[in-house]
Amino acid sequence: MADNKTKPTTVEPEEFIASIEHEVRRADAETLKDLMAKVTGYEAKMWGPSIVGFGRYKYEYESGRSGEWMMVGFSPRKANQVLYLMPGYQDFDDERSRLGKHKIGKSCLYINKLADVDLDVVEEMVTKAVAELKATHETFPE
Repeated sequence: MADNKTKPTTVEPEEFIASIEHEVRRADAETLKDLMAKVTGYEAKMWGPSIVGFGRYKYEYESGRSGEWMMVGFSPRKANQVLYLMPGYQDFDDERSRLGKHKIGKSCLYINKLADVDLDVVEEMVTKAVAELKATHETFPE
């Protein structure tokens, strides 16, 4: 069985965020880092070269594949901020209706800039995602 390619690294999230050239993307990354740290109570950790994650959880699919992944995180990409809330957005219709301008993938929420969305709703979504994972999976603070 294949391991996840994206794993925690020793790079400091602050160094990564400071290296973001786009001023708005960098400021938004700082805001998201602070928001997710406050909500989760966990320190930021780099996952791979470009994802800032918080906490970990163990998962196992029906196929038998298992592993560990961050509970929540984000990645400041060139085109947009990508928010990762595990296990996905299927139960977030109410929050998404109040969020503001965004697009969605299975476990990815795409935001052009934080000014386009309601940060209180982002906080609600992060809180809900973490609570759901804690209720259904084995979780860890790092």
